Amino acid sequence: MNAIFNHLWQSTVFAAVIALAALALHRNSPRLRYWLWLATSLKFLIPFSLLVATGSRIQLPPDTPSLHAVTVQQISTYFAPIVVTPARGTIPWMEPLSAIWLLGVFFLVIRWFRRWLTLHAVARRATRLPLFCSVPVLSSPTAIEPGVFGVFRPVLLLPQGITENLTTEQFDAIVAHECRHIQYRDNLTAALHMCVETLFWFHPMVWYIGARLTDERERDCDEAVLRKGNPAAEYARGIVSVCKTYVESPMACAAGITGSDLKRRIREIMTWRGSLPVSARGRVMLAAATIAAVSIPFAIGILRAKTLPPAPAYGYEAVSIHKSEPGQTKAGFGPGPQGGLRSMNTSVMMLLTFAYSVRDYQIVGAPGWVLSDNYDITLTPDKAEAPLGPDPTLNAVLAGQGRNQQRLQAVLRDRFGLVLRSETHELPIYRLTPAKNGARLTVHPEGGAQSILHRNGPGHLEAVGIPIKMLAESLSRDLGRPVTDESGLAGQYDFKLDWSPDLASSPDHPADITGPSVFTAITDQLGLRLESTKGPVQVYVVEKITQPTEN
Repeated sequence: MNAIFNHLWQSTVFAAVIALAALALHRNSPRLRYWLWLATSLKFLIPFSLLVATGSRIQLPPDTPSLHAVTVQQISTYFAPIVVTPARGTIPWMEPLSAIWLLGVFFLVIRWFRRWLTLHAVARRATRLPLFCSVPVLSSPTAIEPGVFGVFRPVLLLPQGITENLTTEQFDAIVAHECRHIQYRDNLTAALHMCVETLFWFHPMVWYIGARLTDERERDCDEAVLRKGNPAAEYARGIVSVCKTYVESPMACAAGITGSDLKRRIREIMTWRGSLPVSARGRVMLAAATIAAVSIPFAIGILRAKTLPPAPAYGYEAVSIHKSEPGQTKAGFGPGPQGGLRSMNTSVMMLLTFAYSVRDYQIVGAPGWVLSDNYDITLTPDKAEAPLGPDPTLNAVLAGQGRNQQRLQAVLRDRFGLVLRSETHELPIYRLTPAKNGARLTVHPEGGAQSILHRNGPGHLEAVGIPIKMLAESLSRDLGRPVTDESGLAGQYDFKLDWSPDLASSPDHPADITGPSVFTAITDQLGLRLESTKGPVQVYVVEKITQPTEN
């Protein structure tokens, strides 16, 4: 829904800018103003987000200088193709609104079709006239105004006996008017705007644009007639005579002679002094504005491409996805076939956080079902993983896990339709630094026991051969905010850490509430310190995600 609102207000602002430009060019060519209004109409069919998405497909080299990610986020927020899924329990507005919109579209399509059938029947009953023109000239027994019928193969349709009601000068002027419509394919451009009116019938600006298009095209045809030397008075009398005698064309894409405000047209014809040419400076400004209207969203898309996560380097051969059976209590990840991955009763949020090595608070804009719907997934790698052996190193375990995380990213992309955008937000964080008296950690001996970080319930950590970065990641999960490792400690360490967790977050695991807080325990037991501050945190914005088809 946000994407639709974004597109509508962007198109409305664009139309307002064009209206100001048309006002500034009121002394210049009406055909120029016509093209401006036509561009405004077509803008409703081309969302800026489409240009942004096109630009996003262009990947700049990694070392190309670009705007800071926060700046890109602020600029592109209103141009991004946002997909929003209603949260559970909300009123389903989309269904009735969609039904009303479809009824409006259906009504207009039927109305346009009936009018086209009427004109088509008139044209079929018409006979060919031996008049020289760039298109066939037909004479119709129906009392319809002179006009051009047809979009791709137009014909000039004249009412029978029109030469008896008009003088030669008036008839020639009327034909010159219609030839101008043919020259610029006004029926085709009018048909394009009819499509816009049909799709956006609820928007008043669309109908206002249609009126401006009719005004400017008729004004341009009138000027073309007068430039050829046709007397203004005779031309005006001819238009009035046609209006008195014949019926106006029922369709905007069948250009006639009587369009627009008749009284104003006659006044403009009688007082016409010629339109001013667009100056060189004006042409440059119009060209620059046109280029900017297209290139700015396109450039934003190129910049946004640098905020997209890299494509997964590893894929999968097969994947099985099923909704989890209700009532299950255990959830988690385990080994799959060929060294792959198996998830049991895991929510999509768990899949996201595992695949991208982030926490829940780093996933933004996800719909409600991402938290509520659980799945069992079995992922088979495209290339079998080599067995780790009885005593694998920590690096080997982490490397294999990283490959399976990328395979899961591929599954989320292909089967869940996931589209993410990486952004940087300023959020509360903790900095893990050495305490005043220095760290008190035991260096893990080379060739010692297998590296492991074991949790003996909430508030108890036991580490063997663990880098401080893994401690920071574990604490981040306990504290609910990012913990950055700024200890400056390299290598692997053995340690134990015991503290009293927040019982409200762990109601099923009793703890010693008389014990130290995690902040005190880290300082007293490890010689490290947690400092609360704010800092840049990478988050992933969910632009699109859909519920998968089971297999």
